[in-house]
Amino acid sequence: MAETTARPKNFLGVPVAKPKVAFIELSSCEGCQLQIVNNEATLLDFLSLVQVVNFREAMTEKSDDYDIAFVEGSVTRKDEAEKLRTVRNNARVLVALGSCACFGGVNQLKNRFDLDWVKREVYGNSFIDTDKAQPLEDFVHVDLRIYGCPIKKEEVEKIVTNLVIGREVHHPRYPVCMECKANENICLYDLGEPCLGPITRAGCDSWCPNNRAGCWGCRGPADDANMVQMRKIMTEQGFSDETLIDRLECFGGFKACVDNIRKGQLK
Repeated sequence: MAETTARPKNFLGVPVAKPKVAFIELSSCEGCQLQIVNNEATLLDFLSLVQVVNFREAMTEKSDDYDIAFVEGSVTRKDEAEKLRTVRNNARVLVALGSCACFGGVNQLKNRFDLDWVKREVYGNSFIDTDKAQPLEDFVHVDLRIYGCPIKKEEVEKIVTNLVIGREVHHPRYPVCMECKANENICLYDLGEPCLGPITRAGCDSWCPNNRAGCWGCRGPADDANMVQMRKIMTEQGFSDETLIDRLECFGGFKACVDNIRKGQLK
C-alpha cells in the first residue's frame, strides 16, 4: 500500500500531523482489518489522515515505529501475550479492534470446555499450542476500544479522525434498539426472532436488525443495560434461559451477566 500523495488534511485551517499507525493481528479471522481495506469509497481520504507503517493485510513493508496500534484478535498463546506487550511498549495509543480484542470474541466460546478435549476434537493427535482465549486488557492497558464483529468501518474512520485531531472519542451509551427504531425497523420479536438489541451498546446503526437478523451482542453491554428486563422479555416471548445465555455468551461481552444467570443471582 503506497502512501497517498493527497495534500495534508487541515482542521480549522491548521495542518494536522499524520500519526504512524500499525494494524496488528493476534488470534482472529482478520475480518476487522479487511473492513478497513474494503472501504474503497473513502479509503484514500482515510489514508490521508495517517501514515500506515504496518498492515500485513495490505502491504509488505513493516515497521515497529508507530504511534497508534490497532490490535485485532484475542490472546490464545504465550507468544501472542509477549507480542502484545511489545506492541504496547511501542505504541503511544493502543486500540482494541473488534470483539475478539475487546471481549475475547467468538474465540472465547472454547473457554466453556475442557481445553484438552477441544484440542482432541479439533486437531486429533496433532500438537497445537493454544490456551484459553482472553481479551487484550487481561494483559496490557488498552487506551481505546472499537466494538463489533466485524467493526463498522464508518465508525473506525470517525474515531481515527478524532484521534488525529485530538478530540475525545465517545461511544454511544444507549442500546441498539434506539438505532433500530430510528431506522423504522419492525421489532424482531414481532417476527419471532430473539434479539439482544435492548441491552447491547449502539454504534452499528442496528446493522443486523436492518437485515432482519436479531442482535447477538457483539458490541457488549450498553450503559445501564437492564438484564432483568431483558430476561423478562425473552421469557414472555417464549424463549428459554438457555437461548438467552447462548446469545449472551457468543462474543464474551456479557460474561458477568451469564455468570449471574447461572448462579441464580439475576432476579
